[in-house]
Amino acid sequence: MNPQPEYAGRSWRVIIDALESHHYGPGKGSGQPEAWNRYMCPVHEGDGAHHTPSLGVRYDPRQAKTIVRCFSGTRCDDAEVMGRIGLRVRDMWDRLPERARNSGTSFGGRSATTTAARTPRQVFSRAEQAILAAHFERPTKPDLGAQIGPAEVADTYVYRWHTGQVEGAVVRMHTPHEHGTAKSFFQKHWTGTEWENTGFAPLPWHLGDVREALDTGRELYVCEGEKDVQRARRAGQLATCNAMGAGKWTPEHAKWLRGAGRVIVVADRDRAGYRHAGKVADSLEGHVGEVRVLQARDGKDLSDHLDAGHGIDELEPVRYLDRPGFQHQHQHQAAAPASRGRDPSTTDRRRAR
Repeated sequence: MNPQPEYAGRSWRVIIDALESHHYGPGKGSGQPEAWNRYMCPVHEGDGAHHTPSLGVRYDPRQAKTIVRCFSGTRCDDAEVMGRIGLRVRDMWDRLPERARNSGTSFGGRSATTTAARTPRQVFSRAEQAILAAHFERPTKPDLGAQIGPAEVADTYVYRWHTGQVEGAVVRMHTPHEHGTAKSFFQKHWTGTEWENTGFAPLPWHLGDVREALDTGRELYVCEGEKDVQRARRAGQLATCNAMGAGKWTPEHAKWLRGAGRVIVVADRDRAGYRHAGKVADSLEGHVGEVRVLQARDGKDLSDHLDAGHGIDELEPVRYLDRPGFQHQHQHQAAAPASRGRDPSTTDRRRAR
């Protein structure tokens, strides 16, 4: 990429340097900060294979902010993109807005007291409160060294409709490096005659488990990824997840779970995992009998928890995110009869695609 002009803000230089130092560049484009320049997306194009760069980066001087946007069909989450290069979402801004204090110190020519009176109090979501309470360290990408072999398919997770018809698949890739293995994922959609490398309808994995939970009242585990769903099912539980992991849960996924008696959301123990679990729980609250948000007693995820010798019934609650009790029993009883045995209409399926 061309040398960065002097008027590019600090955030632009930080993000561009991080992308290129992690080997997702050099960027393709004019090199001018205010124009879109393309890089490999760290989330879904970091497998070492050939890709057409889909991560757009440009600088907005009006906001003093660098915009990072994945233009692929996966629409990777900004927080996850930034985390893969060792940065945070806050690094997208040249500087954070100054916060008022009661000390009377002047900010931009105004007293802190005046500024505080005009600044609304910041309200944190449950997920952000949980993250603050957990004191997570700043995410960093491990140095795996040079790639020493080609990317290989580690597993393929097929997503089906309630009829058994195949909708799509998530492919898990492993790429060997000097100091470990890099994992990556991509989606495929089944057209009825062939596979296309693109996204597919927002369908929960193992839809049969979801429907059994609705019909029998058994509790349903919602995990962040397919690997943990497999472990939960091997432990004798009903389990599901959405494709492509954290940040990809939508209201369309939630609709399938309405009327369930008890849903246990298993949060990965990191920032993205807490935000994802909070999003899932929020979408279900008021539509199921009870929502719990639990996490591994040891390690990051459910697989780590089970590998450490704990039972699946020994998951621990996530402070601020967990919400025990049948607070919504009345709504559940009213909604359950309509939910049991329901099938998505052709219109719903067409809209989902």
